Amino acid sequence: MSIGVSPLFTRKQIVKKHSLVAAAIAVASLSAHAADIVDTAVAAGNFTTLVTALKAADLVDTLKGPGPFTVFAPTDEAFAKIPKADLDKLLANKTKLKSVLMPK
Repeated sequence: MSIGVSPLFTRKQIVKKHSLVAAAIAVASLSAHAADIVDTAVAAGNFTTLVTALKAADLVDTLKGPGPFTVFAPTDEAFAKIPKADLDKLLANKTKLKSVLMPK
């Protein structure tokens, strides 16, 4: 005789839960090491366009400061969706770039 058991969680829910746990551990690790936003972005490896933009906008020293800062950081994959000519134009305009990276 076989008893059908429905799983408590789907595979997708389990993967999502594990991803959230991994993200929480990563954030806790970063907090424990007190890495600044710029160093964290560089170390992650998939924020090179963001780091380039921070340098172009002269925001590196600001973000290495005491903060606090809340950052919504697009990955290189997200930046790749912007047409290259538009991104290059933005990177060349320090005032506009600062307003995009650190809106008031």
